[in-house]
Amino acid sequence: MILVIAEQQHGKLNRASWEAIAAAQQLAGGAMPVKVAVAGQGLAAVAAELAQAAVAEVFTIEHAALATYTPDGFVQALQQAIAQIAPAYVFFSHTYQTRDFSPTLATRMDRALVTDVIAIKSVAGATAFSRPMFQGKLVADVVPQGAGPFLVSIQIGAFRADAVARGSAAAPVVAAAITIDESKIRQQPEAPFQEAKQAVDLSQAERIVSVGRGIKSVENIAIMEQLAKAFGAELAASRPICDNGWLPMERQIGSSGQTVAPKLYVAVGISGAIQHLVGMKGSRTIVAINQDADAPIFEVADYGIHGDLFELAPALTAELQKA
Repeated sequence: MILVIAEQQHGKLNRASWEAIAAAQQLAGGAMPVKVAVAGQGLAAVAAELAQAAVAEVFTIEHAALATYTPDGFVQALQQAIAQIAPAYVFFSHTYQTRDFSPTLATRMDRALVTDVIAIKSVAGATAFSRPMFQGKLVADVVPQGAGPFLVSIQIGAFRADAVARGSAAAPVVAAAITIDESKIRQQPEAPFQEAKQAVDLSQAERIVSVGRGIKSVENIAIMEQLAKAFGAELAASRPICDNGWLPMERQIGSSGQTVAPKLYVAVGISGAIQHLVGMKGSRTIVAINQDADAPIFEVADYGIHGDLFELAPALTAELQKA
């Protein structure tokens, strides 16, 4: 059985949780049940939403100490819930929150943790989890060793959220019985990184316009901002743009930035280096605009536009504004 730990904040599911469910359903292949657990407080609406997936059960892990995330609180709660449910695998989405608590959880449980997984396959009859290494230059197939359950975090964008199989009827919702020793919670909760005043969590965006070195100068950011606004999209960038200070670092996409999987990704003046591609390859529809007809970005794009982006971007903006 596979247990997926969904992530929510203030009653709103992180979209990456659906991707983790899709990955679990793929591995299960109908041969073993998939169950979902979610931690926090006031989880009725979130649980009802998760119950629409084709899963065997949804577990709510509720406690006043889980109302605001702390790694100590979540580790205590999840360790107990996992022991009660006894899965063979535990799947998480590879979010900032998961990266924070999962190493401690794996250590407390003395179980293997495989992070940032992009694919699941069979190797010599064993289940292997593929994960990028050296900034995406290599991919390793990892077969976890030792006793289960094995803990696995799924890279955002590696699996499609819209691929989740839906159930013919709502799955049953069960309350997990857990206790938390609040004296062992050492942290004072603070707002998550992506909710900082000027930050943006691009992983939740449905449309993104991303710019690269092809825009040539910081003055041209304004043109791209207008294009993004016309699309109703977030503005993002490849690493050189952020390194130059033309856009803040939280808007960088790639192996050293955020990983995204929007419905629409418009790459403007981006050549398509592997470090950037690993951050956006899960996008549903990719549109590339580039003056270089041989740019690698065209190899992954669903639609490619070869031309002068300084003519094409304003023209696109004007047409979108008419719609």
